[in-house]
Amino acid sequence: MKPVDPRLLRRAPSARRFLAASALIALAQTAVTISFSWLLADAITSIAGGNGVDAQRLGLIALVVFARGGLLWASEAWGLRAAAGAGAELRQHLIAAIGIRGPGWLARHNRAALAVTAGHGLDALDPYFSRYLPQLVLTVIATPAIVAVMWFTDWPSGLTAALTLPLIPLFLVLIGLATRSVQRRQLAVLQQLAARFADTVQGLSTLRIFGRERRAAQRTHETAEQYRAETMRVLRFSFLSGFALELLSSLAVALIAVAVGFRLLSGELSLGVGLFVLLLAPEAFLPLRQVGVQFHAAAEGVAATEQVFAVLDSTPGAAGGGADGRIPGAEATVRATSAPDAATLTVRDLRVRDLPPVSFTARPGTITLIEGPSGAGKSSLLAALRGAVPFEGAASVDGDDVRALPPSAWLAWSGQHPALMRGTIAENVALGDAQPDLGRVRDALARAGAAELDPGHRLGVQGTGLSGGQAQRVAVARALYRLGCGSRVLALDEPSSALDEATEAELWASLRTTADAGATVLLVSHRRSARVIADEIVALGVPA
Repeated sequence: MKPVDPRLLRRAPSARRFLAASALIALAQTAVTISFSWLLADAITSIAGGNGVDAQRLGLIALVVFARGGLLWASEAWGLRAAAGAGAELRQHLIAAIGIRGPGWLARHNRAALAVTAGHGLDALDPYFSRYLPQLVLTVIATPAIVAVMWFTDWPSGLTAALTLPLIPLFLVLIGLATRSVQRRQLAVLQQLAARFADTVQGLSTLRIFGRERRAAQRTHETAEQYRAETMRVLRFSFLSGFALELLSSLAVALIAVAVGFRLLSGELSLGVGLFVLLLAPEAFLPLRQVGVQFHAAAEGVAATEQVFAVLDSTPGAAGGGADGRIPGAEATVRATSAPDAATLTVRDLRVRDLPPVSFTARPGTITLIEGPSGAGKSSLLAALRGAVPFEGAASVDGDDVRALPPSAWLAWSGQHPALMRGTIAENVALGDAQPDLGRVRDALARAGAAELDPGHRLGVQGTGLSGGQAQRVAVARALYRLGCGSRVLALDEPSSALDEATEAELWASLRTTADAGATVLLVSHRRSARVIADEIVALGVPA
């Protein structure tokens, strides 16, 4: 990533505002620094001349000191605020980009790594905004201004500073290249650790059954040790680069100090000018030194931002967003009330991998039943429609290719696995609705045969706290709720697999009522009882 990546400014308005504010603060800091050096040199010269220091001069010095401290506080406070805003904006873009890519793209990528990038990685932007960027802006503004003042006041000192300053950026570039590689490795190992831990926890019961839990724990430990080693490597680079920058700047300041000292002894330079130049010399090098120091603190956030941009730049349509740089469809919500209540789903010769092609038309007011033995491709068909797997052939909703539509714009779906989340039942049912309607939540639960469930009941991780049948009905209720928020096709994959006969019959009756009200219902089921409510049956055969 560049010191200030144009993509960051384009996609995060908070970064643009912060950069403008940092420039104003840097101008004020430059003026305060020069004023302080002049006032202090004048005060020391006055004391050396036996005239003392009056109260007014001391007051000005104190005022400048307080002003400098206040500007430093304002810069860091504004930076933390900008980091929070930019992080939130980049997360929104990332989530919107993943939504556009769809489940198929997400299935091919490491979800834990994306979670680490969007969470811990973007949180690491705090030092980038609060310390690195302010120092970078201060370097661009203060360093040339101070060197110019030194040149105007004492040109030999200004010349020495101008000749030695370029050495620091040269070392900064070399150090930055090395640091970027080790920082990327550190973040990659952290993502690997997160993914391994998530996989281990998810499959812990299976690992215990097969006696592999200790090996999984050992591999997690090994990855953690690798992350520790990478972190120590980053710290070594930080300390070594800090030492190199401090050595270079100290030598440069020493050259100026020695030259000024000899010229003071020979009488070529007055005490006031010499002190003023000596006080300014460290200030000319300080911003550059701090840029190198703070670069390491900000490197993790920079690496995470690069990964976010890699996702955004690879997303279809992301690079060609609107004039404000937003991703098309990022503002879409489930309250797309302009969409019709139902639509015609047309599937022609749809083929997933080596499965036989499928053709059918699901119309409003009907239930289309997809049935067949295990392995015939029932779930694969729904996966293709919701963008989870690539397919050949054609599938359209009211003439629009489903591959060009985000699934959330037309599909109300419930899969074989409920995929509930931590939170209340109402939050799970109304997932994706910015303004949940408790009345509609209760109605959806009743239509799913779960009227006895309390919408305020809080679930644990992955929906713990409900039986398998209850969790399945909550997932069906979520699809029914979404059907009333603009989605135009209701697709249910084995919604009664965990239900008893009585509850299943209640669910079938509810789906029949939903279809009779005008909805387009696509039902995948191996239960023979589903045939009673079906208007059309699509039988899939076993693949060759």
